[in-house]
Amino acid sequence: MANDPNMPPGGYPAPPGKPVFGPNADFKFATSSKDATSALSGMGAAFGGAFSKGGKPKKVPEKKEIAQQKECPPDVEELGRASWTLLHTIAASYPENPSLEEQLEMKVFINIFSKIYPCWFCAGDFQKFIKLDEPKVRTQEDFGRWLCNAHNSVNVKLGKPVFDCNLWKERWKDGWKDGRCD
Repeated sequence: MANDPNMPPGGYPAPPGKPVFGPNADFKFATSSKDATSALSGMGAAFGGAFSKGGKPKKVPEKKEIAQQKECPPDVEELGRASWTLLHTIAASYPENPSLEEQLEMKVFINIFSKIYPCWFCAGDFQKFIKLDEPKVRTQEDFGRWLCNAHNSVNVKLGKPVFDCNLWKERWKDGWKDGRCD
């Protein structure tokens, strides 16, 4: 993540394939007021596990291999994919025209989610995002697009493709028009 000078080496607070939980990535960091720089101190050794001898990245397992692995604590990538799936699915089931109470509850949920998220660096990054761009919860469409933009901000930081937010309902609610979800 060359775009973010506070991002740890390798682009994640834990190397891909390694659990997000541990002495430097537990609940206390998601709720602490320490900045990312001080929280990152002492983590250098943790990043050595993602590389083989000679500094080359280890082979990334194929989806089939991942499915055959034993159930283990999620790494930061698996946690991220599952979390975005949950959040987008919540947006897809959010009422078209929520009551004021439902709007408040969604804002509270997003704020709490940003504080208890198990990846402390990701939690802090999401907290910064929602301070700059408060969750839009007036309608399902507003919330779905806001969440898509939040996800795209992370994709940009990770060097991943940006999703066309005009297609968020097709992807997360209605299914693709080509019938592949039928």
